[in-house]
Amino acid sequence: MIVVVADTSPLNYLIQIDCQHLLPALFERVLVPVAVVTELDHPGAPAVVRAFLGQMPEWIAVRQIRLAPDTTLAGLDLGERDAIQLAKEEHADLLLMDEKMGVRLARRQGLTVIGTLGILVQAAQYGLVDIDGAFARLRATDFRCTPQLFERARQRAQAKGSR
Repeated sequence: MIVVVADTSPLNYLIQIDCQHLLPALFERVLVPVAVVTELDHPGAPAVVRAFLGQMPEWIAVRQIRLAPDTTLAGLDLGERDAIQLAKEEHADLLLMDEKMGVRLARRQGLTVIGTLGILVQAAQYGLVDIDGAFARLRATDFRCTPQLFERARQRAQAKGSR
């Protein structure tokens, strides 16, 4: 089984655009650290995200971090730090993360990382989601991304020969 660890951002945005069902379709099971659940349950989080937590699906497994904090990750927020640390502890095949600094640090530690756009691209390549509709819903959130990056992702999604 592929071990996948998720940070807050991809879960948050996939839930907001009603695409959370893509995660178990692509990965079967997703591990999240307690800090990510705490961030998703913040009073400032969208109501739909907090409601999702109230009925946590079986494909999400919440895990405690076992090792001492990694000081090389001190510049990141707690969810990002714990997601990277959990991915290392669990020897994860994939880390789901959007934030640039977190992605950079995770890759330096040998982790394979994709973000929200990458998940949507992969799902579109498997015919699991309409990429244009998903991107339109994503643009309606506070997700930050350049139009050029959206376009490159859309082109990759339409390259079905890559799967």
